[in-house]
Parts: sequence; C-alpha cells; structure tokens
Amino acid sequence: MDIQDVKHISVLGAGSMGHQIAMLCALGGFSTTIYDVHEKALEKAKENLDFQMGKWVRKGKINQQDLDQAFARLSFTNGLEETVRNTDFVIEAVVEKLDVKQGLFAKVDRLAPQHAILTTNSSTIASSKIACVTSRPDKVCNMHFFFPALVMDCVEVVMSETTSEETAAVTMAVCKKIKRTGVLLRKETWGFVANRLLFALNKEALKLYEEGVCDYKDIDTIVRKSLNHPMGPFELMDLSGIDVGYFALEEKYKETGNEEDKPFTSLEEKVKAGELGRKTGKGWYDYEKTEVKVK
Repeated sequence: MDIQDVKHISVLGAGSMGHQIAMLCALGGFSTTIYDVHEKALEKAKENLDFQMGKWVRKGKINQQDLDQAFARLSFTNGLEETVRNTDFVIEAVVEKLDVKQGLFAKVDRLAPQHAILTTNSSTIASSKIACVTSRPDKVCNMHFFFPALVMDCVEVVMSETTSEETAAVTMAVCKKIKRTGVLLRKETWGFVANRLLFALNKEALKLYEEGVCDYKDIDTIVRKSLNHPMGPFELMDLSGIDVGYFALEEKYKETGNEEDKPFTSLEEKVKAGELGRKTGKGWYDYEKTEVKVK
C-alpha cells in the first residue's frame, strides 16, 4: 500500500480536534467522513467549519470554489459501519481514555477493510496499547495533531514495535498531502516529544500555584515575558482543554501508580465543575463563548 491507494479517510470524533483534522483531509483532496455517535456534535462540527472556513475565504486564504470542492468531499454520519466499511485510512480523535479507544478500535478492526491503516490522534497514549485489540497491529500507529489542527503545522507520527515501515511511510505521506509537517518517532514514550516537554512545564506551574508561591495569572505573565512563550501554561491549558490534560495524567497514574503522576487537585476541581477552558466559556480564565480563533 502507498499514498496512491488512500482515497478515503475516516475521522472518528467530531470534537475540537476531529472536525478540523477532517477539514484538512478534505482540503488535501481525500474523500473524508466524520463520525460521531452524537448528532449534536456533528451539527456543531458543521457550524464551526462553516464559520472558520468562511473566514479563510474572506481573508483570501482559500477561494470559494476550492472550499466548495473540499466541502463536497466531506460527509458527516453517526453510523460507524457506514464510516469505515470502504475506508483506506482511519484517524481516531475521541476522548483521551484508553478503554474508550480500545473499544472503538476493536469495532473498527472488524468493520474496516483489511488493508486500512488505523491511526490514533492520542496526545499521550502509545498506539501499542490500542493495536493489541486489533488483528492488524502492523497497520496501527499514532498520528498526533496539535490544537488547533487547522493552524498548527506539526504532526507526530509514532511507531510501535509492531508498526510496519509501510504504515509509517503512508502516514507520513498523508501528512505531506494535507500540508502538515510529519515528524517520525521510531520509539514509543509517554507523551511523545511535545507533550513530555509541555507536561514538565505544566507540572511545575501547577506545583507553584498549589503551593501558593504565585497566582496562576502571574505565572502566565512570567512565562510570556521571561521565556518569550506566546501564552502561559494556564492559558494553554484553557486553549487545549483542561479535561484533555487531566485525562492524560489520569491514564498515566493508572499505569504507574506513582503519586507524582496523579492529576493535580486544582485540575480535578476544574473538570468536576465543568470548567474546561475556552470550549466551555470558563477554565482558569473566563471567556465569551466564541470559537477558538483559527487564522
């Protein structure tokens, strides 16, 4: 199998990552289907893409004809079998919980053609933990996009010990066709590269905050002004979704049992209160309930 054999891509999950990944695939010339079990999620995905891509047209980033053609390649459904039965390539973008991903991959493995490659957009969970529930571990790998996918250029493609060279090569080729920079990692590690670095910063920021050393707003100011980061760690948590980081830490804690990996109390309180960041209108900061800016 090579990139010429990839005609249809299935994106599983219509949330903040999934619908943008699907749009990239459609813009890249692939017939693309977005699947979500919730009809409201699909409706919101359509609304968000209409809004975001309309801004691209007004700013001259894409002409209306090219956009219309991309939307013509994009479909939405809450039927999993319909989504994957004739697919060539799958990108899973559901909640960051191992049991949910394993359950979904087991179903997809039964429904999708045997040649289809199955990738996960997980930001921390190694694909080997998911490949083990399938009959095609050689065709499974991580394809980690960054939020917001329509803006961020990098994709971490991570091989497990069972991922074939062919699977890695096709996945990297998909990255190129959708105009994203794929970086191939040949060894699995929790959090890969970007999130290992990011979580180290967030861990220290949350420690400083919970120990009363500094207010979270001041920590963000220091990181922006002294380290020249475009935003502070708490602002970035709000942008990415506080629940995403919380669930990632929760999964790591389940795996290691190490108290150092246990999610911070302040994160748990935010998740339980439903204060997940920009997507809910409130996280560490208060926001108007508008979509995240996509340039």
